[in-house]
Amino acid sequence: MAGLEADAALPWLQLQQLCSSNSHLRRLLQHFGSVGQIQAAPRGELLPFFDGDQTPVDALRAGPQAASFARELAWLAEPDSHLLPLDDPRFPALLREIPDPPPLLYVRGNIEALSTPQLAVVGSRIRTRGGCDNARAFAAHLAHAGLTITSGLAIGIDACAHEATLEAGGATIAVAATGLDRVYPAAHRELAHRIAANGALVSEFPLGTPPRREHFPQRNRLISGLSLGVLVVEAALRSGSLITARTATEQGREVFAIPGSIHSPLARGCHALIRQGAKLVETATDVIEELGALAGFQAATTALPPARSVPVPDDDQAKMLELIGHDPVDIDTLVERSGLTAAVVSSMLMTMELHGLVEARPGGKVQRTS
Repeated sequence: MAGLEADAALPWLQLQQLCSSNSHLRRLLQHFGSVGQIQAAPRGELLPFFDGDQTPVDALRAGPQAASFARELAWLAEPDSHLLPLDDPRFPALLREIPDPPPLLYVRGNIEALSTPQLAVVGSRIRTRGGCDNARAFAAHLAHAGLTITSGLAIGIDACAHEATLEAGGATIAVAATGLDRVYPAAHRELAHRIAANGALVSEFPLGTPPRREHFPQRNRLISGLSLGVLVVEAALRSGSLITARTATEQGREVFAIPGSIHSPLARGCHALIRQGAKLVETATDVIEELGALAGFQAATTALPPARSVPVPDDDQAKMLELIGHDPVDIDTLVERSGLTAAVVSSMLMTMELHGLVEARPGGKVQRTS
């Protein structure tokens, strides 16, 4: 299903170009009712909205010139490229309900995916192996249960969630903090193409918009606004994921958090959310039980994603895993607990890391991966 045709898109593109911000555009729409009524409004009524500046008012009354939007029209002519305004009946209903909905969405992919039941899965860009495994497991299971997985295309947990959803045959949506004629980070270009083919890429920013620091918090409100809830997998106390969780709370969405080790900096953000009222989850079923009735979908009980291959430790490695426990631990402590020499312990840990049983952590510590 397509978005606006070129002729209908031009007035929206011009209005976005002339307005100083999305909130400016929304004020015009709220006052006049539609783009057509804005264009037809008397000059005297328009001038106060532009601080008395006649130049944008004259441009609006003259109407858009196609030559001024050649890049946008060329982009719209590409397959599966759409412009979706706020007053379009296909605009996602949940997103329309937030206090500051985007007046205009650029979409690459399937517009209908935007109105499916969604769960946002977000987390730290600097992620642990365990955090990525959790993101992948939750995303795959929830995709099989009927949820579209929404995230921000960032490195770290976002990418783990997108990739696992695609591998599970599910639909995923990536909300970008740039114009959709570019991919950020550039390393995710191939991933972005796969997402567009199995869901959608979405942005409120005009084509050509580069990545800017202030755009990411703005983007995060769309991630939560599209979704029934937000699952935070890993997050430091200053993580951008906590911004997404905060906007979710402000929008009346559910917030879920996966707990971690009390010693892990990447668990502290999740623990803070739990203290503030986020729902502690240990399995994907915990999320399904909360969202199932709200989303109106039946949780799948069959055809769950196949179990990932898990390395099996030998007897000595199993004993070492017991000594490690579930928190990061340094080699000196393991020497004391095991009675082995530092050389033997280091050799075992190196082998176990190669086999995926443990991972290195900051400060010369190790932690079991599961």
